[in-house]
Amino acid sequence: MWSNNSAAPFLLTGFLGSEAIHHWISIPFFMIYFSILLGNGTLFFLIWNDSSLHEPMYYFLAMLAGTDLVMTLTTMPTVLGVLLLDQREISQGACFTQSYFIHTLAIVESGVLLAMAYDRFIAIRTPLRYNSILTNSRVMKVGLGVLMRGFMSIVPPIMPLYWFPYCRSHVLSHAFCLHQDVMKLACADITFNRVYPVILVALTFFLDALIILFSYILILKTVMGIASREERAKAFNTCVSHISCVLVFYITVIGLTFIHRFGKHAPHVVHITMSYVYFLFPPFMNPIIYSMKTKQIQRGFIRLFSLHNRA
Repeated sequence: MWSNNSAAPFLLTGFLGSEAIHHWISIPFFMIYFSILLGNGTLFFLIWNDSSLHEPMYYFLAMLAGTDLVMTLTTMPTVLGVLLLDQREISQGACFTQSYFIHTLAIVESGVLLAMAYDRFIAIRTPLRYNSILTNSRVMKVGLGVLMRGFMSIVPPIMPLYWFPYCRSHVLSHAFCLHQDVMKLACADITFNRVYPVILVALTFFLDALIILFSYILILKTVMGIASREERAKAFNTCVSHISCVLVFYITVIGLTFIHRFGKHAPHVVHITMSYVYFLFPPFMNPIIYSMKTKQIQRGFIRLFSLHNRA
């Protein structure tokens, strides 16, 4: 359609073959997006306002909630635009910007989960030195490092997208822009854009997962060395929420990777559904996990709503 117009906008795609029921499909999507914004927004607000939650563990949790909020706000406009309004066109600049934030925030989320593992490691391995090691300034430095790693590492593959010519089809396979989707439409040498993300994934997601796994092996070793059964259970309980969030995040990452690598003959709807699971399931689950498993968060919610009722 736009084969000769390199600067033409891209076309986003919803659920191929189900366009007639897009407006019905949009209802569960709207409800999930609303739940994600409400859950993470409330969690972020609670940690920000409740002084009893001003501890390293909760600062990192606030970062996780903030990352999930921004990720959701990055994909929500185009997904609901396609499903509700059939608004498929997206300018190249807007597409590349959305792609940049999607991939950046995925790396930030992985980094925040790693920082949270570091917090649990210090709390259980050296509890007496916890406050002297994880000072506010150190938490800020770790947080800044996580953000810098995410925002800087995605620049190299996204920048070339701005000067690539696009003379093939301008149709993308999702209702949002992904780097791997856009680069395939370029009429240029995309070797760097193929190789760099593989190395980046190995040095971020894969390495983070390995470090988290190793830290939990050491944590488990420490916990098993505690004489009191009650104290063992108490120590391990402080890690349950984090372990659950790590599993939710990395299982969806692995699932999406497997579908992309080995599911070439799988129906298109399987690829699309898995990508939505990857973007929506962790942000949806994280506030639920921490609300159910963390007593301080539960108490914080009770205080927040009791104050609201009094007002």
